[in-house]
Amino acid sequence: MKYILALLVVILVAAGLVFFNNDEQGSDEPVTGLPWQIDSLPDGKTRVFGITLGRTTLGESIEQLGDDMDLAIIAAPYETGTLEAYYSHYSAGPITGKLFLVLDISPEQLAPLRERAFQDGGMRRYRLHPDDLPVAYRAPVSAINFLPSFNLDEEIVQARFGVPAEVIQVSAQQHWLYPDKGLDLILSADGKEVLQYLSPDKFSAHRDQLQQPPGE
Repeated sequence: MKYILALLVVILVAAGLVFFNNDEQGSDEPVTGLPWQIDSLPDGKTRVFGITLGRTTLGESIEQLGDDMDLAIIAAPYETGTLEAYYSHYSAGPITGKLFLVLDISPEQLAPLRERAFQDGGMRRYRLHPDDLPVAYRAPVSAINFLPSFNLDEEIVQARFGVPAEVIQVSAQQHWLYPDKGLDLILSADGKEVLQYLSPDKFSAHRDQLQQPPGE
């Protein structure tokens, strides 16, 4: 029993070191597409995972990330919802996790797509009619959510992303905000961590929403 516990400790420590260490060491080819490799572009936009938020379309994203994804409208009853592409197994070098691409499509555009879609995989998921796929592929990616496959802590986060500009507590979650990177890094006491990437020009509105009292 003691041997098993010691082995588990070694595995957890090794997972943390993978996140800490320089992922380009030991290879002639630099690893790209890592969660902390956020490029700030001259026009104020940001690029992460090879995707420029607000510019790169879903079709262009598929060319980079592959077509092994699940595309659906996520909506509660009586809501228009959001159109999202879900990669259940994203990997860049040693980093793995789940990747969600939220597409920038107006409610007016999404409503007829929802009407022609069919429910699949639960009450909140609607798959597009094949005729509507070209509309989805032309839509730019407005936000990205990445759920790493292992837990993060404050030490790992600061080592990779630096000190946040602000930390906002919302229930059991800490939102570490990096406005210049367009990153809201969510540390959760009772769930998985989430890295939410937004366009920097939308970050102020996102911050204001976090500070609203519950129910508003």
